[in-house]
Amino acid sequence: MSHVTLLIGDITTAPVDAIVNAANSALQRGGGVCGAIHAAAGPELQRACDRVEPVDGVRCPIGEARLTEAGNLPAKYVIHAVGPRYQIDTPSEALLTSAYQHSYRLALEHGCRTVAVPAISCGIFGYPLEEAAQVALTASLDADFSELDIRFYLFDQGIHDVFDAVLRQLLAV
Repeated sequence: MSHVTLLIGDITTAPVDAIVNAANSALQRGGGVCGAIHAAAGPELQRACDRVEPVDGVRCPIGEARLTEAGNLPAKYVIHAVGPRYQIDTPSEALLTSAYQHSYRLALEHGCRTVAVPAISCGIFGYPLEEAAQVALTASLDADFSELDIRFYLFDQGIHDVFDAVLRQLLAV
């Protein structure tokens, strides 16, 4: 089982090998977590995203992830994970699970051992927090990712409390 930690804090300062970005399919600077990561990383992050080769006009399909250098961030890499818009991109649960799994596989393939992760799809993509926490933490506890130290950087105490309750429930089973 992977090691999962829940923190309240700024993901852009995480002392990890890779930071997961809640990205959009175009890998363009957005708002929320994505905007904060791009702002902290500087313009080199967008230039790295622009070098990701699009397939059928899409740099990263929903439910997948792409890896770039991290610009000015303390991490070596940024893993851009595209989660679903709740009940618009379906099946939402499978796509969100896939976004986390793709992120963790990329981390392992690039020799990462520590990963900072946000609550993907919980901002403007509208995923209900408790459902998102269930999906995120179930994917993170998968035995395939037991070599990773996964650190969820959560925006505030309310989000942390929801994730903490779901994690306790999953670990009690």
